[in-house]
Amino acid sequence: MAKSLFKSRLLLSLIAAGVLYGAPLVAPDMFGTAKAVAAEPTKREAKRVPAMRNRVYQQLARAQQLADAGDKAAGFEVLKEVEGRIDQLNSYEKAMLWNFYGFMYYGNDDLANAINSFENVIAQEAIPESLFLSTVYSLAQLAMQQQDYAKALTFLKQWQVNNPKELKGSQHILFAQVYYQDRKFADALTHINKAIELVRAENGNPKENWLILQRASYYELKQPKKVTEVMEELVRLYQKPEYWIQLAGMYGEIGEEKKQLGAMETAWQAGYVTKSSDIIMLAQLYLFNQLPYKAAKLLDDAIEQGIVVADEKRIQLMAQAYVMAKEDAKAIPVLIKGAEIADSGKFDEQLAQAYLNTEKWQKSIDSANTAIERGGLDNEGNMHLALGMSYFNLGDFDSALKAFENAAGFKKVAKTAKQWTNYVKKERDHQLRLAMN
Repeated sequence: MAKSLFKSRLLLSLIAAGVLYGAPLVAPDMFGTAKAVAAEPTKREAKRVPAMRNRVYQQLARAQQLADAGDKAAGFEVLKEVEGRIDQLNSYEKAMLWNFYGFMYYGNDDLANAINSFENVIAQEAIPESLFLSTVYSLAQLAMQQQDYAKALTFLKQWQVNNPKELKGSQHILFAQVYYQDRKFADALTHINKAIELVRAENGNPKENWLILQRASYYELKQPKKVTEVMEELVRLYQKPEYWIQLAGMYGEIGEEKKQLGAMETAWQAGYVTKSSDIIMLAQLYLFNQLPYKAAKLLDDAIEQGIVVADEKRIQLMAQAYVMAKEDAKAIPVLIKGAEIADSGKFDEQLAQAYLNTEKWQKSIDSANTAIERGGLDNEGNMHLALGMSYFNLGDFDSALKAFENAAGFKKVAKTAKQWTNYVKKERDHQLRLAMN
């Protein structure tokens, strides 16, 4: 709770004291004993509230004036003088004395003594209902500051039982925050949803932090579809870059890949996708949705701009995208760069295939031999096939047959190797016959 709020409440208490002087009110009796809070909330019984005498009020007001002027020590001295005659004070005067102590301790950032003082306020038997309710509510907020959520919840329940009015949205949210911190997520959602319902009934929009708390509660309850719905609201109302990215992630989690891509593309076009990890995610979404050229171009530009580091993994992804897009000519320089930094022949393996596809036979042969030599290949048999095809297209039938013979030793490509062997032999024999005629 902000200190300004406490100070405002103190001023209201002073005003109330002046109004109440000479005009006793009826208020409920205090539950339990001094400084104790009932485990279960109880309704206070009515008791007559005595008037605050003018001399007591003047001393309390003087203590406040000294504190406001910066002389807190003198203010505390005045309160101690009043406390020295505490047996002569009625219940309302005692409550106001402890009320002043509470605010002054809070002003000194002494939360422990502030809470102790405010507990003394509500421990008095005959005090105005408004003072009891405001103090109990403040105690709940102070307990929240000290992360004592069980105690905060006890105060809130006591406040609610004695509060005749319907809860406001902000009050529901305080309940929700306490329940959330106490890991009672379903109870937290009951209050969050009620707060949102109230504000929408007045054609308003829920506050951003309300939706964030709602999202977190659904997440803890493992309800990803509900989390997604809240993220849609956050995007609609608050348009923050991170919400678009998070919404895309949630669409992916619930299997809405088209919506996931749509959210990420919208975020990209709005300039929200700036992190390397998010760019990689968008590229992978493009690939998943059969848009390889967009993936390749996105990565190429990001690497060129220095946003994405051109490490082995990213180069591999970009090359894969270009190859899937049947852009072998654009894939080749990427694969060359990858081959320069890789510890294995996997990029050389892809280079051999790209050169084969672009009819660069000798380069395909060189890359295939380098790939075999460096090792670490997905399928070495394919390299022997690439060698055979390249040699064949260069008219070197003997080298081609030797390559296909080597390829036949690999189970995955053995059938293809035999087919090529038969084809090359027939072509070789045909060429020989032509030469002899």
